[in-house]
Amino acid sequence: MEQEMLRVEQEGGVLRVLLNRPEKRNALSRALLKCIEDAFTEQAANNSLLAAVITGAGDKSFAAGGDLADLGTVRTPEATREMAAGARAALDAIRNFPLPVIAALNGDALGGGAELAVACDFRVAAAHARIGFLQSRLNISSAWGGGGDLMELIGSKRALKLLCTAEIVPPEKAIEIGLFDEVAGATRTLEETLKGFIDPLEKKSAQVLRAYKGMAIEARRWSSRAEFDVVERDAFVETWVHPDHWAVADNILKKS
Repeated sequence: MEQEMLRVEQEGGVLRVLLNRPEKRNALSRALLKCIEDAFTEQAANNSLLAAVITGAGDKSFAAGGDLADLGTVRTPEATREMAAGARAALDAIRNFPLPVIAALNGDALGGGAELAVACDFRVAAAHARIGFLQSRLNISSAWGGGGDLMELIGSKRALKLLCTAEIVPPEKAIEIGLFDEVAGATRTLEETLKGFIDPLEKKSAQVLRAYKGMAIEARRWSSRAEFDVVERDAFVETWVHPDHWAVADNILKKS
């Protein structure tokens, strides 16, 4: 694992995972996504854990989407499917982690970063942290399971509006519609808010938390999610390789 890109440590019963690319606003490259997958896969059997927290370095971005400098070489349908499958595997390692996973949003979660946030079981946010599914601004759709996660969280009608408009949702609205579980206020830091959120979990037995997370994972499978995921993946491949996407993406890459 590339320790400089992703830092993993255990504090008591909590696994702490840090996206450590502040100079890139913690953008999700394929290498970083693979590190995330490996970290959660390797720690799944750690019986001393009660929960996991994933956050970003700095105070501006939790994760600013996919790293276009890295993904800019992905231009064919075959390569796009491979890239999407790798990113999906990373987020599935979080979705299927046998204990609750909390996204501690130290800053904005945008695009692929929003998909990473909603792949977690809970979201605790700093007072300034926003969330936005900005994929349509790049003329692409979601790819890593985030579209389905969002629809399960807030309902298909509200999710459809956020996806189509690419709205960046402020924390007060994110709380109101169920995207965020807690937001730090003027008198509490993100870390203090996170501690308050985790404290009740740390009073429970690991086997109980694993039992309930297992039930949550199974409940997700009761829906037609598998069929939905195929639709999401195929739509992403079609939109990713379309010239309209690369007209926007190449313009961004020229400016970076």
